[in-house]
Amino acid sequence: MMILSPEEIEVLRLSCKVATACLAFSLIPAIAVAWVLARKEFWGKSLIETLVFLPLVLPPVVPGYLLLQLFGNRGLFGQYLAPLGLEFAFNWKGAVLASAVMGFPLLVQSIRLAIELVDQRLELAAQSLGASRFGAFRQVTLPLASSGILVGSILCFCRSLGEFGATITFVGNIAGDTRTLPLAMYSLMQQPDTDAALWRLVMLSLSVAFFALWFAQWYNRYQKNRRGHTT
Repeated sequence: MMILSPEEIEVLRLSCKVATACLAFSLIPAIAVAWVLARKEFWGKSLIETLVFLPLVLPPVVPGYLLLQLFGNRGLFGQYLAPLGLEFAFNWKGAVLASAVMGFPLLVQSIRLAIELVDQRLELAAQSLGASRFGAFRQVTLPLASSGILVGSILCFCRSLGEFGATITFVGNIAGDTRTLPLAMYSLMQQPDTDAALWRLVMLSLSVAFFALWFAQWYNRYQKNRRGHTT
């Protein structure tokens, strides 16, 4: 049985706190963006898609540095937010922001693909029966796209748990405040005689990621089989 030290439990608690907040603040905007990309054609759509998915191909340090320039205490926006008590640099709120930037594309892509698979004729049928456009979206599209939303949420959550480059660039590696699982492992690698603690965190990360991805794939197949039996 793997027994974690108080410091490791604190790291796990902070990581889950950051990942949960990241998902909570990203989910509704991601659904909105995914619906627009899946259902609308407009001038400049390719540019919007490029901006949304850009963090996936950038070195993570680049978004972290840009966040520091924008939301640091002397950044373009941060200098006005700091007097209001909204400080992001070098605290856990900044870790949430960094994780959201890196996880948002995965969340959008999964939801977008799920919405594209929903037959628009079902939405039109609901509207013909008196449902508003939003009502059809809420009662028809969202339930049918639920597997994609769940898979995307799990991917975003796991991406947040594993976020390193943007986080360490933007908020540093502060014990008890910004030191999440990957930052804790990085710190242990810089110290002697920490193999046992490092292996505990590695196994913990592998276990959480493996179970989350396994559940996402299982649920996706379950939903497909369920739809197959009901059609």
